[in-house]
Amino acid sequence: MLTTLVVLLIINTTVAVITVFREPRDIAATWAWILVLILIPVLGFIIYSFAGRKLSQRRLFAYQGQDTSAMNEKIADLIQEADERGKREGFVTRVNETQASLVQARSLVTLFQNINQTSLATKNHVKIFTSGVDFFDRLKEDLRQAQESINLEFYTFYSDQLGHEIRDILVERAQAGVEVHVIYDALGSFGTTKRFFAPLREAGGHAVPFLKRRLTLIDFQLNFRDHRKIVVIDGQVGYVGGFNIGDQYLGRDKKFGHWRDTHLRMTGSGVYSLQAHFLLDWNASEPKRPMAVISDRYFPPLQLALQGKSNLQIVTSGPETDDEQIKMGYIRLIQLAKKRCWIQTPYLIPDDSTFDALRIAANSGVDVRIMVPCMPDHPFVYRATQYYAAQLAKYGIKIYYYQNGFLHAKTMVVDNHLASVGSANLDYRSFKLNFEVNAFLYDSDLAHHLAHVFEQDLAVSSEQTVESFAQQGRWLVFKQYVARLLAPIL
Repeated sequence: MLTTLVVLLIINTTVAVITVFREPRDIAATWAWILVLILIPVLGFIIYSFAGRKLSQRRLFAYQGQDTSAMNEKIADLIQEADERGKREGFVTRVNETQASLVQARSLVTLFQNINQTSLATKNHVKIFTSGVDFFDRLKEDLRQAQESINLEFYTFYSDQLGHEIRDILVERAQAGVEVHVIYDALGSFGTTKRFFAPLREAGGHAVPFLKRRLTLIDFQLNFRDHRKIVVIDGQVGYVGGFNIGDQYLGRDKKFGHWRDTHLRMTGSGVYSLQAHFLLDWNASEPKRPMAVISDRYFPPLQLALQGKSNLQIVTSGPETDDEQIKMGYIRLIQLAKKRCWIQTPYLIPDDSTFDALRIAANSGVDVRIMVPCMPDHPFVYRATQYYAAQLAKYGIKIYYYQNGFLHAKTMVVDNHLASVGSANLDYRSFKLNFEVNAFLYDSDLAHHLAHVFEQDLAVSSEQTVESFAQQGRWLVFKQYVARLLAPIL
């Protein structure tokens, strides 16, 4: 009996090593998966088949096979044209503040131009939303006013009360002749079936799950989700941030209560980049019915009245490349901090490079503060968040638990000029596994606004110190350490 068990253990270990090493991945994830496959025989391999396999070559090609050079060139030309037109018509920017923001951010702008081929978008008007009620009221108003096109992409599009309200508006606009396209993530929108979007299709609109193929059971992946939140209306109005479409984002879920998130509404040349990324996502998901990537319909001349005074870059990242663009942006932002770096994230599971950047900043005298929820939406992931929060607190980083419901915002504020708002959390999943989108903001007014929001949230948060973490129960600490071991694959 003992000999049989030893042989089975050797076979299981050998197969586990072969399985994991068949696909290239970073060393932390490699060891985490080996641990799962060895400690959970049979079941571990089932878990791996759904959550451990890399993105298929067919799906990778759907992205990598797209030629974006013409679209990137068109966007750069449109931004330059809008800038020159503004100057001709007497449009004046806040010179001193703009220069100060861009001087500090120059290396960050260059970084994104090199690794994400994204242009610096100038003269944007940006409004920050932190309330779901306010956000969805304005979104619905903008959708109702659409005349040409609506492109909408969300990780979660639930078929609940809010979901029906948004869908019905899309149906009404499609019936009025507006071109409507919707991308949703099949897992993030679990429970929302194709039948839910049937009225939209009957009205002439289109709705597809992100990168989904016919052989769902064979090709099903828990990883590589479309976590982006993008809305572009008539090529003039854009949205990006953390809110999804569902009743819980309005605070209607008793489990979470009040939902605190951050989202941006923008008009100006930044909308071009949002539009471009939506088109790429659509064409990868629906290659038999592609959208024209350089059509004037989707990239119309900007209305001067909609322009503002903020500079920004729209940055995406995803598993189709190894560049980890948003993570690189986060690290560079942290490196640029001289006075403060304030972060809000629902999941705090940094990899080594991000952890070190935070630690170095704190040890260099930067006021580093990180705010996370006081409650989990994914218990195992939350234990890993608690582990890293306790470790970071040892280096003088101030950790806060938001107590007024659930904190889902993904924001970073650096000094007085720089900030980021988007869909990417400070964790492995957002860095390596999900398709994400963030707006990196180079504007003092926006940075001050986000810092003020952070300070308001501090009033309903509790600081967690080294001493308070030391008082945690042994069982809780044990769960945190186990979660930390599996952090690279959470």
